[in-house]
Amino acid sequence: MSEQKRITLYSAVDSPFPHRVRLALEEANAQYDTILIDLMNKEEWYEKKVNPAGGKVPLLVYGGPKLHPDEEPSADSAKITESIVILEFLADIFPEAHLLPADPVLRARARLFCVAVDTKLVMPFLSFHFSAVPLEALLAVLEEIQAKLPPTGFAVGDWSIADAAIAPLLVRLKTALKYNLGTFTPETAKQGLAALESPRFARLRQYYKDLVGRPSMSKTWDEDAVRAAFERRLDRFRKTGIINSDIRVPVSAR
Repeated sequence: MSEQKRITLYSAVDSPFPHRVRLALEEANAQYDTILIDLMNKEEWYEKKVNPAGGKVPLLVYGGPKLHPDEEPSADSAKITESIVILEFLADIFPEAHLLPADPVLRARARLFCVAVDTKLVMPFLSFHFSAVPLEALLAVLEEIQAKLPPTGFAVGDWSIADAAIAPLLVRLKTALKYNLGTFTPETAKQGLAALESPRFARLRQYYKDLVGRPSMSKTWDEDAVRAAFERRLDRFRKTGIINSDIRVPVSAR
């Protein structure tokens, strides 16, 4: 086996998408460096020198020397964006970690699960937090995702990148409901927590427990830090309507 190249991950505390990558890196027992980007106060060097395509995270640099903030990755390194693409890349370079199943059918199911999370869950997740979308709309999507789970275990049996795709969203949803972090009312938050604890979501609840019980989650999930970052983002949203660099909604004049 060839020597593993250096891995540098540009990440952010509050975003679920680089969290996906960190979970997979930990599951692979990979050696990697992390450079945190403050998405609420993004420094110019990141978009100028690292990711000119909007300055998004995550971005993974594969190869080259050790990087520090304000440094441009070397020309001989590879820069990979989009969390699901990065997850697939990690499955390729760490085959011994089994981030994807060996069975082709299960590999396809894992990829389809990732597609379902990104196409069906991400926008309702954001809309529930920031646009007062009804709770039931989000719960209906979660029920649809739950129906894709096998009776026991993870998304396709053993842990895979499919689980990395959804876990950061689920832990952030639970935190948001617990601390009322969103444009929804406290009563809606209570209803959401009650629904997730009801028989309707018994399978999802066990799946959630299995996800948070992984060492990879304990190493990458800091609820207090995420809560503080989310409170900052929510405060800005209420003043400006900005959710992130791609999404903005009108804010009523006061």
